[in-house]
Amino acid sequence: MPDLPPTGTEETRLIVIRGNSGSGKSTVARRLQRGYGRGCALVEQDYLRRIVLRERDRPGGIAPALIEQTARFALDHGYHAVLEGILFRDRYGPMLTALRRAHRGRTSVFYLDVSLDETLRRHATRPQAAEFTPAEMRGWYVHRDLLGLDDEHVVPESSTFAATVAFIAATAGLPLEQ
Repeated sequence: MPDLPPTGTEETRLIVIRGNSGSGKSTVARRLQRGYGRGCALVEQDYLRRIVLRERDRPGGIAPALIEQTARFALDHGYHAVLEGILFRDRYGPMLTALRRAHRGRTSVFYLDVSLDETLRRHATRPQAAEFTPAEMRGWYVHRDLLGLDDEHVVPESSTFAATVAFIAATAGLPLEQ
């Protein structure tokens, strides 16, 4: 992917949280946004792809471009952006790498490394548990789908929710007030 025009400012933070379905990405991302307060945008892959576009996550889709433009819009207007989703490396990696390179501020990338057994256990407790089956989740699961960035942070499944939120906020330089 070619270099993108610069985005954001030196003060803006771009936080990317990736991982398999049921790993806790959305819960962590929402807590970061609420904890920071106004001025922090939540960019959810599922919402943009499934709700806004009603698009399946397949090669050649337009969801990566919409996600990138949404994050850029927030950053260009002085917001921090928490971008979360499965964001498979093969479909979203080039966009994420280019966006990271274009961002003028601090960009931090995190991968929630949760085993298939644990994702299935967590999924059973979610409100959307009836929307898709454990068999479907097994089909989507990709073990350690890392981007291969030198500064990509892997958060193990043993990390508690509070510890994960605190680690991401501290690493990204996002002060939480609430």
